[in-house]
Amino acid sequence: MSNNVRLKEMDEKKLEEELKKIWDETPVLHSENAKEASWETFQSKAFAAKKSKFKVWQFAAAAVLVFGVAGSVFFYNSNSLQNELLLGSTVVENTTSVVKTVILPDSSKVELNANSKITYAANFTVNRKIEIEGEAYFKVKKDKKHPFQVLCNDITTTVLGTSFIVKEQAQNGTIVELYEGSVQINIKNQDKKWVLEPGDKFTYREKTAAITDFNRFTDFDNDKLSAVTAYIQKTYGYKVTMPEEYLGKPITIRINKKEDLKDLTQLIAEMYNLNFEINEELKEIAFQ
Repeated sequence: MSNNVRLKEMDEKKLEEELKKIWDETPVLHSENAKEASWETFQSKAFAAKKSKFKVWQFAAAAVLVFGVAGSVFFYNSNSLQNELLLGSTVVENTTSVVKTVILPDSSKVELNANSKITYAANFTVNRKIEIEGEAYFKVKKDKKHPFQVLCNDITTTVLGTSFIVKEQAQNGTIVELYEGSVQINIKNQDKKWVLEPGDKFTYREKTAAITDFNRFTDFDNDKLSAVTAYIQKTYGYKVTMPEEYLGKPITIRINKKEDLKDLTQLIAEMYNLNFEINEELKEIAFQ
């Protein structure tokens, strides 16, 4: 056993004896000044060795306080982040009388009807939620990890990759028409879910939901090819030119009303062994 350990044990034994002696004594009344002076003397001797420990505890308490403040700042920043997300949202509005095509950050396409508006967050590629006022057609890029959600009034339409129309109606009514794939419909504050198949039309109005069929195709049965070129111009807004001798040729074809223009153009070119060029700037399609 070291000398330091022996001395420590002796000091502790002596301190116990002194304390016991004080405890057994009859207390003597002193003035307030005398008691204060006595306490200061006792404190300077009894707690001299423990003073540094008190400072350590004080520092630890300060560290806890700083951590608490830091935690508060963290949560404050989180809320600020959400506010910034809201303030940093992208709003696209179509104030024209023609359909406006919008390419979203995830490469999904939106055809925004006249007098309609969409809003989506800055981090849209990982938070694919979009709010709509009015009417729009969506062609969604597939992403199983990040479902695509369209909010319109109390209706949320969730998809992974498909094409559909969402229409806002009067008195908080909403219509969803599905062209390709499948979608799930949720109504705010309701547990029931609706799953649509291509050709289904979901209508929610005055707290009543219904699914009916709708015609998602345009049919040409032994019509002239000129009727199809006129349809393209009316539907997509692109002027179509082709050699005169082809315009009178017969065609029978079923076209999805929301068919991609390039795919439709490619199909016609293959049917008649033609080449084509699309001028996006002039909105013209030239077959030759």
